[in-house]
Amino acid sequence: MPVLNSLVKVAAKPLPRMITPRAHAVLDYVIAGSFFATAALFWRRNKRASIAALICGSTRLAVGLLTDYPGGSRKPIRFHARHDVDLGLAAMTAAMPEFFAFQDEPQKNFFIAQGVLTTAANELTQFPERHHPEKERSRAA
Repeated sequence: MPVLNSLVKVAAKPLPRMITPRAHAVLDYVIAGSFFATAALFWRRNKRASIAALICGSTRLAVGLLTDYPGGSRKPIRFHARHDVDLGLAAMTAAMPEFFAFQDEPQKNFFIAQGVLTTAANELTQFPERHHPEKERSRAA
């Protein structure tokens, strides 16, 4: 994970969890939309940054659509698992400038900022406790 994301994660740990699951869902779609809008803005100047933004936006949108948010229909990605998924998405986003070889261009700042914001939002979200089926099996026995 990029260093800046790690620092944000550590700094946000002691803060209260203020983002509800519903707000997290809205943030997912806002972030995906910002990637798509940025892809359009970057297209003329930097095709690699634009493609990276399309990949990040599509990934974010797909994960949001497949997440089982509280109160929604049953989907393959449980909301409590999103903590780990979002940290991976934040690291992927921050690594895109290096992966697509535009780390020396100004467009990299957008990806670094998105990685930091994703990490911060993730650390401030009220995730439910993880479901442990092994404990339930031992209680039933």
